[in-house]
Amino acid sequence: MHGYDEPVYLISVVAKALDIHPQTLRQYEREGLVTPSRTSGKMRLYSQRDIDRINMILRLTRDLGVNLAGVDIILQFKDKINEFESEIDILKIELAKYKYQGSIPPQKSLVKKRVGDIIIFGE
Repeated sequence: MHGYDEPVYLISVVAKALDIHPQTLRQYEREGLVTPSRTSGKMRLYSQRDIDRINMILRLTRDLGVNLAGVDIILQFKDKINEFESEIDILKIELAKYKYQGSIPPQKSLVKKRVGDIIIFGE
C-alpha cells in the first residue's frame, strides 16, 4: 500500500485509469493545475493526491463547463480554504489548552484592560 502523497503512477497508467489522453495531463501540468513528481530520468510520477486533484479538474471542466482559468482560481481558493481550516484547527487546540489551564496569558489576550464600559484592545 502506498501513501497518499507518494508518487508511484506513470502518466500512461493515470491516463488510462481516468480515460483521458496523456496530452491532457501534460496540458494540466503546463497550466500549473497539477505538479507530478519526476524521476531522475524526467518521467512523470503521480500520487493519489494528484489523481484526486485531476478528478476534480475533470468534474469542473466536464460536468460544470468551467474553463481551465476558472479551474485554476477554484483550486487556489480550495487550497486557501484548506490552509485556513488547518490554522483554525491549530487555534482551537491552543484555545482548548488555555481553557483547560483556566486562563489565557496576558500576552495572548486580545483585551488588555477593561475599565467600566471602555475596553482597550492590545496590538
